[in-house]
Amino acid sequence: MTATPYTDLRVVEIADDPGGEFTGKLLAGSGADVVKVEPPSGAAGRRIGPFAGDATGSEASLSFRWYNAGKRSVTIDDTDDAGRAALAELIAGADVLLTSLPPAQAAARGLVPAELAARHPRLIVVAVTPFGLDGPWSSYRGSDLVGLAAGGMLHSCGYDDHSIPPIRPGGDHAYTTAASFAHTGLLLALLERRRTGRGQVVDVSVHAACAVSGELSNPFWFYPKSVVKRQTARHAQPAPTQPALFRCGDDHYVYFALILADQKPWQALVKWMDDMGLAADLTDPAYDDLAHRQENFAHIQELVEVFFLLLDAETAYHEGQRRGLPIGVARAPEELFDDEHLQARGFFVDVEQDGEQPVKQPGAPYRFSAFGLPGPRRAPRLGEHTAEVLENA
Repeated sequence: MTATPYTDLRVVEIADDPGGEFTGKLLAGSGADVVKVEPPSGAAGRRIGPFAGDATGSEASLSFRWYNAGKRSVTIDDTDDAGRAALAELIAGADVLLTSLPPAQAAARGLVPAELAARHPRLIVVAVTPFGLDGPWSSYRGSDLVGLAAGGMLHSCGYDDHSIPPIRPGGDHAYTTAASFAHTGLLLALLERRRTGRGQVVDVSVHAACAVSGELSNPFWFYPKSVVKRQTARHAQPAPTQPALFRCGDDHYVYFALILADQKPWQALVKWMDDMGLAADLTDPAYDDLAHRQENFAHIQELVEVFFLLLDAETAYHEGQRRGLPIGVARAPEELFDDEHLQARGFFVDVEQDGEQPVKQPGAPYRFSAFGLPGPRRAPRLGEHTAEVLENA
């Protein structure tokens, strides 16, 4: 069997929020043996909806199923001596400890990252916490929304109408951004351990991960000291840019960045409109001059809006791409299952569920020419692997 990227990597996960859990999911999806440690009552994530069907038990949380696919579950009560000993033995045999415990909780449970790293020289401890392991806010509670807000990302998300407050994007963006940095940090720590034989602590702050991911707000403030402003469906900028969402005749939308300064796309757009008899006066040589285009932007925008209203979104997308224009359909998530390109690449996979029909889910967004990937695997039942894991710890 072809080796996976993380063949033989043993990870113990003590994480109860999507920041740590998604980091573990990334590792499990690339072949690591990720052992999720849960209290006997189950991780808190098992009680987060929505739930499958009418069920509400510990195995029915769709959120838990997603963030914990491919892992093994061990239940340990570390409030007693036997549980603490079992957990200590499990950690001693691991390559990586993945934790989302805030510093005070980690100290109370005897799981301080620096102390564990000192006790186990080869162990890499990856801590994904709201504000990091030190600093004046390290004890503050966090959430995805807190991370987005405190880290500055939320300020760029919303609409042209600034009487509407910033809008939180869906999908746990703060947590998954932090998880991506945690994954990268772990890769670097693994490379360093290969060189020196020693592990280390990788301290990942959700707050900092968001602060460094503020898109254009960071360079605009660091250099010209300009403040960006939210815009509907386009990047926040110091000054308003052209609207980029266009409604089509079938009530779907396409995203088309009409950047007037780019001569080649401009000419391709006018040629397309002219081929359909809809270019009006845009074929006038005066529009070859950027300054003229900028002066007449409102007129251009109106003509382009009418143009797209006379097309359906799929036609606009494929014909625009054929002509070399940066255009895409604004698809609803449920429409992706019928996306011909994703289907052709086998992106969606059927995941067996315990006692249920297989469920179609997104697969890995990457492929390897020299690695294999484990097949799609469901999330574990509570304590499903306790006996086999502790017997071999």
